[in-house]
Amino acid sequence: MLTETIDTIKTIIKNNIPIFGICLGNQLLALALGADTYKLKYGHRSHNQPCINLLTKKCHITSQNHGYAISKKTLPKNVHVWFENANDNTVEGIYHKNGRFTSVQFHPESTPGPNDTTELFDEFLRRVTHDE
Repeated sequence: MLTETIDTIKTIIKNNIPIFGICLGNQLLALALGADTYKLKYGHRSHNQPCINLLTKKCHITSQNHGYAISKKTLPKNVHVWFENANDNTVEGIYHKNGRFTSVQFHPESTPGPNDTTELFDEFLRRVTHDE
């Protein structure tokens, strides 16, 4: 499914254009980079999903509504897990080693808890504006 969209993302990656995928964008970016996805037994459907940023070790309370996850074992060597769900250890975000391609499974534009994740947009903008 969505093969045309995945092909478009592959072209964007080939042209080295920064990407910040959100929700389904997380899975689409992973697929475009060569990883696989799988169906979750129950899915993540709530506004209180705890996700740990593996780089900062900070836990964020996130809003989610999805039934699939990225298969960690199929991630290419140059793609790393960025966020992990604290409940079931599923992949909640990835980043490419070059820093230009990132994504999260949750909704950083939402404010489900005290640790809002909108700073992820600031981080993405810093990367984009420093590339000019």
